[in-house]
Amino acid sequence: MAARTSSTRPKALRSPAQIPLRPLGAASDDGSLTATRIPLVDAAPRVPGGFAPKAFVGEVVPFSVVAFREGHDLIGVHLRLTSPDGEETLHRLAPRLDGTDRWGTELAVDLQGSWTFRFEAFSDDFATWAHAAELKVAAGVDVPVMAALGSELLTRAAAERDRPAAQRRKLSADAALLRNGDGATTITLSTDPELAQIFSDRPVSTLRSASADHALHVERTAAGVGAWYEFFPRSEGAKRMKDGSIKSGTFRTAAKRLPAVAAMGFDVIYLVPIHPIGTTNRKGRNNTLTTEPADPGSPYAIGAAEGGHDAIHPDLGRPADFRAFVRAARGEGLEVALDLALQASPDHPWVAEHPEWFTTLPDGTIAYAENPPKKYQDIYPLNFDNDPEGIYQEMLRIVQHWVREGVKIFRVDNPHTKPLQFWEWLIATVNAADPDVIFLAEAFTRPAVMRALAAVGFQQSYSYFTWRNTKAELEEFLTSVSHETSDYMRPNLFVNTHDILTEYLQFGGRAAYRIRACIGATAAPVYGVYAGYELFENVARPGSEENIDNEKYEYKLRDWEGAEAAGDSLAPLLRRLNEIRREHPALRQLRNLSVHWSDDDAVLVYSKHLDAAFTGTGDADTIIVVANVDPHSVRETTVHLDTTIWGVPLGEDFEVEDLLTGAVWSWSDHNYVRLDAFAEPVHILKVRKRS
Repeated sequence: MAARTSSTRPKALRSPAQIPLRPLGAASDDGSLTATRIPLVDAAPRVPGGFAPKAFVGEVVPFSVVAFREGHDLIGVHLRLTSPDGEETLHRLAPRLDGTDRWGTELAVDLQGSWTFRFEAFSDDFATWAHAAELKVAAGVDVPVMAALGSELLTRAAAERDRPAAQRRKLSADAALLRNGDGATTITLSTDPELAQIFSDRPVSTLRSASADHALHVERTAAGVGAWYEFFPRSEGAKRMKDGSIKSGTFRTAAKRLPAVAAMGFDVIYLVPIHPIGTTNRKGRNNTLTTEPADPGSPYAIGAAEGGHDAIHPDLGRPADFRAFVRAARGEGLEVALDLALQASPDHPWVAEHPEWFTTLPDGTIAYAENPPKKYQDIYPLNFDNDPEGIYQEMLRIVQHWVREGVKIFRVDNPHTKPLQFWEWLIATVNAADPDVIFLAEAFTRPAVMRALAAVGFQQSYSYFTWRNTKAELEEFLTSVSHETSDYMRPNLFVNTHDILTEYLQFGGRAAYRIRACIGATAAPVYGVYAGYELFENVARPGSEENIDNEKYEYKLRDWEGAEAAGDSLAPLLRRLNEIRREHPALRQLRNLSVHWSDDDAVLVYSKHLDAAFTGTGDADTIIVVANVDPHSVRETTVHLDTTIWGVPLGEDFEVEDLLTGAVWSWSDHNYVRLDAFAEPVHILKVRKRS
């Protein structure tokens, strides 16, 4: 199969080292032994448990493998990549010069679907000869022999009929020059860049091996890139009546908020459950068991006389109103994400129709949801053991219903409380019919469980980001999510949620809100904000990590426009951060984060770099983030950068521009910074192109 040409694949999505295709040919081993002459082991990307690694369209994926052979002869390694449409490309890997025998390259994938890749190793006969010739001729050892061996090798290559005619002529001419056995000629040809390139593009080899085929599942770009904004539709457009009660907002009033959300640069508008809410044991304000007549209840207590998970709360409108909301969001460039909370209120139709889907206690009552010592008297958890076939099919029906209504993104509530096998089946079944559907796992639980959910199919995952606030915690966390688990787990760095108001935000003041937004927006290509963040809502219910007067139990009336007009809103910063994300492709990648150093234990430093081959602009893109993570102080320190990551030699000066303030400085690998948490806690620096 012929290699793709530049006309069939965008330049930004090609490997810098793509080479012409050539059949692997037969391996020299007879297959009777497990070990090969050139082993290929520890291939990456990979996922524990045998699941396929994941990427998204436009993502730059590092491919690597450990390869070696006995003795001192040199080898080469190729990656053979097959796209979902069946086309193959072949890419040369480079060795890491760290003594690990690991070879690698980076490629951007440009087509959604199932890819396959395998690694191919071969004895690099030209490189072996050239290396030996340089050493021996310089030492006056075996000079005629090295010339003869080189002549024989070039003659063999010239005889290959599938080589271009111009190459064959050069190879034949150079082979003739080597026949005179002259040492100077041997040195000249063994170091000839043109000759080296000929053999790099199409090696001559007497020994080859290949790995097994590996799968790579590539999903749409929104599975890995996006800025999320969460709100409660019932609060948007809600009004206080003369009697003091509050009239619920509707989908039509909520749609009026969409232009402002889009203007801040968000991509996804995420809605908490929109279904009828039960009345039995309805929770009142601040999660109390005392309910006033006007209390709307928690939207997570799903199900009432009006219907269940496929119904819409009558206060919000009709199905036609929801569809109009989805269309309005699309018109603003926003995609709607819907909360998928697989649980039921005591009033849900499932309770009467399928009591076997719940856990019945010895006294005949149904068990409430619990997270000891907490008990959720307004919610029944589902029991997947009594009728797995029935409950599986019903959950599939619910998801498919909302997909037909225009929803392609689901934020899944507490997936770690449901069987892992169920999620593997559900996501695979839904994606087989519609590969554009995306599932976000809201699972704040043990690392093994969170990683397993990602491995079995969840396209995005909540993470521990909200609780990683010190420099040391963030360095460890960001390294882990960008390198250790990035082959299958994509973190969505929500800075807060309707359930989570961390102590850092409670007591860090407005500086904390700025710092967390800057880190969340730049450290990963997916992040999220819950409405109210831009208003610095930081008062917690005593003894909890939840906002007081939590929106989950009541309506929230907010003056968005008034706060921004008074300069008392974080919306301008969120808008600028999302602009920066869209302008800089390096920030739309996950695996390219590098942690750097500072002399201060509160100053975090990291960079994100993308080579010119992948930006689509012809120029490399490099962003450096320097953040004072102590929201109560002014910090002065020196930061230390490994500038070689973006191609600047250590000690050489370069320019940086602060994308938040517009300031320009001349930097090198060691730089003084002053970060005032109350005024300018974070630098987001663009490395400017050197003249």
